Amino acid sequence: MKIYTSKKDIASAKAIIADDMMLTVDMPTAAGSKMLDGYMSLIEAEALTRAKNAGYELVGKTDVGEFAIDLVGETSYNGAIVKDGALKNATAEALIAGDAVAAICLDVNGAPRRAAAQSGLVSIKPTYGTVSRYGVIPVACSGECVSVMSKSASACRELLGAIVGHDDKDGTSLCDELCGSVKANETKISRVAVITSMKKGIDASVEAKIESAKAIFEKSGIEVALIDDEIIDKARAAWNILMSAELCNNVSRYDGVKYGYRAQNFSGIDELYTNSRTEAFGILLKKAILFGSDTLSTENYMKVYDKALRTRRVIVERFAEIFAQFDAVMIPACSTMDYAENTSEEMAYEENFYTAPATIAGLPAVVVGGVQLVGKAFSDGALLGAAELLEKEGK
Repeated sequence: MKIYTSKKDIASAKAIIADDMMLTVDMPTAAGSKMLDGYMSLIEAEALTRAKNAGYELVGKTDVGEFAIDLVGETSYNGAIVKDGALKNATAEALIAGDAVAAICLDVNGAPRRAAAQSGLVSIKPTYGTVSRYGVIPVACSGECVSVMSKSASACRELLGAIVGHDDKDGTSLCDELCGSVKANETKISRVAVITSMKKGIDASVEAKIESAKAIFEKSGIEVALIDDEIIDKARAAWNILMSAELCNNVSRYDGVKYGYRAQNFSGIDELYTNSRTEAFGILLKKAILFGSDTLSTENYMKVYDKALRTRRVIVERFAEIFAQFDAVMIPACSTMDYAENTSEEMAYEENFYTAPATIAGLPAVVVGGVQLVGKAFSDGALLGAAELLEKEGK
């Protein structure tokens, strides 16, 4: 893997980068896949257009894992970034190097949040529908969100404020009034719940981050309570089903005919499809496609896919019950602060145990200080306020 897929020689105080899931007209977009190697889009992602209109300058695009469903980017057809035996994320590495003040990413399966937690950065996945998804490579449309990553919560707040808003080109975009509410910061976080059942599988390094955040909140007068829950942790299984099913449909457009990679050897249209996809797709993506296809089969549609949809509703309702008593919940963003170089690709379907709840429920989630704060819909501003507190007191 390489950090940049494209880079411009621009010096700007408002330089930003975008991951390679965001379409651009002047730089190729490959989504980390050999299937789209060299693809040039005719349209630009709406989020990038709005950022540019606010004075930001796009200085480069960073590599991603194939269709952004992996851990931190290791499944890119360019290979993984490895430092000191640990997997690293391209966007996070570019921000750490100081190449930009912030980054715009597509959060499909939690990779930006895991990367931010492990790299000491801040990331916000906004309330679903408040940032346009027009001009992104679609993967799992019912949960993926355009997110922001930076070294500071204030930089995330500024860039997020520039890109939120209704967009007629996005059928899931909410009205301007609701979109504008994510910028508000009048409400302060006063009660935080730590869901103990969501700490399953974490190591000592992650536990230390949670304890540190708890101590800072309590010192600042924020009440922290421990709760157990047997519903929220079902989000992983439900999201894996929904994500794979939606992915299966979305990647079916890559057939080697209109655009993208085309196999050199084939006899007939069916073999063209098969050979092109076999040669261009990676192992994890192929497994996700097969899983999604099986999920949507006549035999499994009702007992698997429909059940996942109903589970999503139960999770949304459970979050509503929790938020009737608390302003935010604190859960890990990952199980460890480093993924070893030889970590299995399928681990992404296990690690989203920590990121799937906010994704499947469409709720805002902020990662700061190595922990994840999830809030009720449109509480993005309040979550960033809590993130600023953790930043200030954690130094």
